[in-house]
Amino acid sequence: MTRYQELQNKLGKAPKSWLVTGVAGFIGSNLLEHLLKMNQTVVGLDNFATGHQRNLDEVKDLVGPEQWQRFSFIEGDIRNLHDCERACEGVDYVLHQAALGSVPRSINDPITSDGTNIGGFLNMLVAARDAGVASFTYAASSSTYGDHPALPKVEENIGKPLSPYAVTKYVNELYADVFAKTYGFNTIGLRYFNVFGKRQDPNGAYAAVIPKWAAGMIQGDDIFINGDGETSRDFCFIENAVQANLLAAAAGKVAKNEVYNVAVGDRTTLNDLFNAVQSALAENGKSYGKAPVHRDFRTGDVRHSQAEVSKAESKLGYAPQYRIKEGIKKAMPWYIKNVG
Repeated sequence: MTRYQELQNKLGKAPKSWLVTGVAGFIGSNLLEHLLKMNQTVVGLDNFATGHQRNLDEVKDLVGPEQWQRFSFIEGDIRNLHDCERACEGVDYVLHQAALGSVPRSINDPITSDGTNIGGFLNMLVAARDAGVASFTYAASSSTYGDHPALPKVEENIGKPLSPYAVTKYVNELYADVFAKTYGFNTIGLRYFNVFGKRQDPNGAYAAVIPKWAAGMIQGDDIFINGDGETSRDFCFIENAVQANLLAAAAGKVAKNEVYNVAVGDRTTLNDLFNAVQSALAENGKSYGKAPVHRDFRTGDVRHSQAEVSKAESKLGYAPQYRIKEGIKKAMPWYIKNVG
């Protein structure tokens, strides 16, 4: 039995109270779904800046009525300390997912990204500390590695940030470390590497590549690749990220005040990704025959990214279950149903 299976059994016998910030978003709503299916009590906080009511409605349809009754929603903003304090009241575990993602968004509007990702993060740290929560797990980012050239990416070795977004996520880690040393409030940061899966928004200027390409192929649109297509990423299916969050929340003190890579340890080029999405679509009876359209590289993008996940494996018991093609295959029916 894996550490994750042991934890699921333990939580089933002794349910906890959880706060998920950004609960109406992609990762937040998937965490909500898993927690409610495990009969946990969940408080959700969201201001719908990037999240959607339809995500919460979908979770409601996927869980039982009694499980849904265990969920209470606060429409609020992490930039408001009072909203954070309300949300943290009486909860055991905090899973802090709320943020303004996207490198291009932060380049276009660094002030709003800073206010949400740094000011909002600090509010959540203060509120959680004052509420005496048992654990605080937050969404960090692989963008923190910046211009450090080595592969795979190891938690202790980072470079200079390449975007305002990367700066905000690095400052989160610095604040978390200071709170541990100053107040004895220990946290865990999860450096996500290109998480994808159901309920990830395919629309808008800042949509992530996999849902955007899936939607484009389903609708017969041109698919654009920034650069020569040999840019590579370590794509991580949402089920792996959920596992990492739950393991981190329940981790012992020896694992706290640390950051961990959440990925698979693979490198997939954009050219290979195009082929994988196209193949998964074909397996579901839909063909896409166009070649991709190449355009200029995107400002602030890292050329290659790949994670070393041994630290998360050894300290958290993290064991990613899905690699890139398995994740795309599992997610494709959702894309076809919801964006076709």
